[in-house]
Amino acid sequence: MLQIRPLLVNSDHFVRLFKSSSSTISLRRSLSVRASLLSSNMEPPIAKKVKHEMEMFGDVRVDNYYWLRDDSRSDPQVLAYLREENAYTDHLMSGTKQLEDQIYKEIRGRLKEDDISAPLRRGLYYYYKRTLEGKEYVQHCRRIVANIGAEASVYDTMPTGPDAPPEHVLLDENIKAQEHGFYSIGAFKVSPNNKLVAYAEDTKGDEIYTVYVIDSESQTPAGEPLVGVTSDLEWAGDDALVYTTRDEILRPDKVWLHKLGMKQSTDRCLYHEKDTMFSLDLAASESKKFIFVSSESKITRFVFYLDISKTEDGLTVLTPRLDGTDTWASHRGDHFFIKRRSDECFNSEILACPLDNTSATTVILPHRPSVNIQDMQLFSDHLVVYERENGLPKITVYCLPATREPLGRLQGGKTVDFVDPIYSVDPSESQFSSSVLRFRYNSLRTPPSVYDYDMNSGISVLKKIDVVLGGFDSANYITERQWATAADGTQIPISIVYRKDLVKLDGSDALLLYGYGSYEICIDPYFKASRLSLLDRGFIFAIAHIRGEKKYCSKEKLCIEGRSAGGLLIGAVINMRPDLFKAAVAGVPFVDVLTTMLDPTIPLTTSEWEEWGDPRKEEFYFYMKSYSPVDNITAQNYPAILVTAGLNDTRVMYSEPAKFVAKLRDMKTDDNILLFKCELGAGHFSKSGRFEKLQEDAFIYTFIIKTLNMAPALS
Repeated sequence: MLQIRPLLVNSDHFVRLFKSSSSTISLRRSLSVRASLLSSNMEPPIAKKVKHEMEMFGDVRVDNYYWLRDDSRSDPQVLAYLREENAYTDHLMSGTKQLEDQIYKEIRGRLKEDDISAPLRRGLYYYYKRTLEGKEYVQHCRRIVANIGAEASVYDTMPTGPDAPPEHVLLDENIKAQEHGFYSIGAFKVSPNNKLVAYAEDTKGDEIYTVYVIDSESQTPAGEPLVGVTSDLEWAGDDALVYTTRDEILRPDKVWLHKLGMKQSTDRCLYHEKDTMFSLDLAASESKKFIFVSSESKITRFVFYLDISKTEDGLTVLTPRLDGTDTWASHRGDHFFIKRRSDECFNSEILACPLDNTSATTVILPHRPSVNIQDMQLFSDHLVVYERENGLPKITVYCLPATREPLGRLQGGKTVDFVDPIYSVDPSESQFSSSVLRFRYNSLRTPPSVYDYDMNSGISVLKKIDVVLGGFDSANYITERQWATAADGTQIPISIVYRKDLVKLDGSDALLLYGYGSYEICIDPYFKASRLSLLDRGFIFAIAHIRGEKKYCSKEKLCIEGRSAGGLLIGAVINMRPDLFKAAVAGVPFVDVLTTMLDPTIPLTTSEWEEWGDPRKEEFYFYMKSYSPVDNITAQNYPAILVTAGLNDTRVMYSEPAKFVAKLRDMKTDDNILLFKCELGAGHFSKSGRFEKLQEDAFIYTFIIKTLNMAPALS
């Protein structure tokens, strides 16, 4: 899968939409915050300055903290500085440790620790994940299907009673994780005959994987592991795997065919993408007859296919490389189906072509200016299209003619109904030969849910909803969709949730705003059980932009948060208008934009030039410099700030947030709290254990509550 680095989008809109009328904070509160900081007997770390000049287009930039970048992540001085920052963070937050522990207890108390996911039927087995009480990681399990001859149905249920077929644990991540501080499974793929399992393992958080193949019954190894690979992995029949590897800048550039039992050194390279602006990814067709290998830049994507029944033939071009055209592919019967986006069809269209004449394409779902086609999913008799209209996701189901009949323009699509006004819905694995579509659904007040939808009858059946313990009642919470008009007239949707019996909506409520803004990725409204610890304290939570004059909050109660691309957004707006925010949380933020984008040796840099512009050209150089957070820190007052990083992060190097914090400490003129927390054993996605992630939420929420002076007095 193509890695993503953050991109700043509409930061001016973000700032403008958060202007609000002032409300006065009492002098007593201001003095108490100042006093709590002055009472600390631990001084913040001061990073040494080592002058490093960079000149381009007659412009000289000085980076006094360039020395903090250590690609080996082993420099004693750098590690010592990061540990000092962590110690300072722990010290400053020690006064609210009791609150943090209380919030963590709340969050974990809502979690049903012993649970299973919605079982998915694949052939002879139901597959699912199980969590155990007190255990950080999951077990991958299966049970044999008792009534194998029964047709798939939305009412199908896996028996679990004493007379049911026994559960078989394929892989217990808890056992595998015992020897590692970080543990993550990036892919878990069962062979078509259900006899083997291939899984990709990351033990550092750097997203460099080792793939193991084991016997599904005995768990014994089947051949030697594949090392130094990505988590992009597909079975090519029952005895071969297709996988990708990266080059020195961590760009997926080669795709390989591995025959089980052979050494990795003998694997056949199916394709090598030499253009550093392009990266490779894999996808198996729903029919499991083809593997599609795609090479993509930011605006161009072309596709090859591998016939699994004839792997010796290698790859065949399905869609040619055309600058500015993106294509995605799948298969059903004697046709390939292609989703194509171009400058003319900017919301995409869907085409079909015969397997034996791929140039003879027919448009079966045309481009529509107001409806964006985001994904498609094929079945033996149906095509499911995931779309977006007026900012909301939707699912439309089309019946397909028999496989031997010609394909024409699709008509009469059936739309799936949802209960919430704002929500998230995503594809899930389904059985290609059935009429049952499985999808995942949640909203700001509806926990993650799995539905099976009968594409013939239109009936949806809830198969699983995450249990939220502790008396949670979704009826206590209001979700709304508002629109804000930006300075250029753009209508920007806002997703909002709050507890109806606690929020006054008079401008006095605390509000946490989340923002991202990159790569056409929409942050749809999603449920997060840990967020209840804020909502149940009277917070409003919003995604995107909110106007103070709508009385949801005032700037003295406004906290903002963003990760990765959102971290860049946070860094930019607190430089532009720091007075609008009380607190800011920037998670693994990409904040040293210009320096990174000028260095092609840094992972992800070359692939971004096509979308951002290449700063080696003068116009893009000065544009990037105008918003790059590190380059725009000035001597001014800033809000309270928490910045996080992961030492092993390969998407946003730890040194970027480290430099951002060091320069802020040197230049800011206020006494507001500034904290930096770097996980020394994790990467872009922080710690790997499920309880460890809850602890991180508790820490962030405690920071927010602390800065708003809402922390209760110590008992």
